[in-house]
Amino acid sequence: MTSRKHILQKVAFLDRDGVINRDSADYIKHWSEFEFLPKSLEALKQLKQNGFTTIVITNQSVIHRKMVSREGLDHIHTRMKASVQSSGGEITDIFFCPHTPEDRCDCRKPKPGLIYQAKKRYRIDLANAVMVGDTAKDIECARNAGCRYALLVKTGNGIQAEKILKEKAIHPDHVAQDLFNAVHWIITRYDSPDHPGHLH
Repeated sequence: MTSRKHILQKVAFLDRDGVINRDSADYIKHWSEFEFLPKSLEALKQLKQNGFTTIVITNQSVIHRKMVSREGLDHIHTRMKASVQSSGGEITDIFFCPHTPEDRCDCRKPKPGLIYQAKKRYRIDLANAVMVGDTAKDIECARNAGCRYALLVKTGNGIQAEKILKEKAIHPDHVAQDLFNAVHWIITRYDSPDHPGHLH
């Protein structure tokens, strides 16, 4: 029988573009185009300091659009993780969907495939996990996967996402100005003694 302590209870799934770094209508194709959003590095540091495992869940159709090779995307992610680590944070892993919407895959958000991949690899208790994103797809993905909390940030496409979610009658648990404010909400919520993910 598996001990409860071997199952990850404090996991933060983060979208990438528009949450950690500035999004671009032209896509992020090179590290030179990657720009961390203000205070996002501090937010990632706060997650680590408070015992969270941080995993990036991102749609990257740039692969199937032939705009970036897998090696090119790996390079961007290696540099991103190194920058996060040097700032005191940690990204444990990155799960990405390389497909376009026309591919009708099981991993492109809002489908929960990427989160299920992460759950299988890391033994995550999704009922205690949180997802932070800037699009309606991110919030829908969190709901589809059974995450405890789904947070929307107003950076990136957050303003448009609020309208879409309202039309679909899907309600995020919290709407934050940016990742830093979202992380503050998360830490406060998980530190509550009566929260299932609270570590005594």
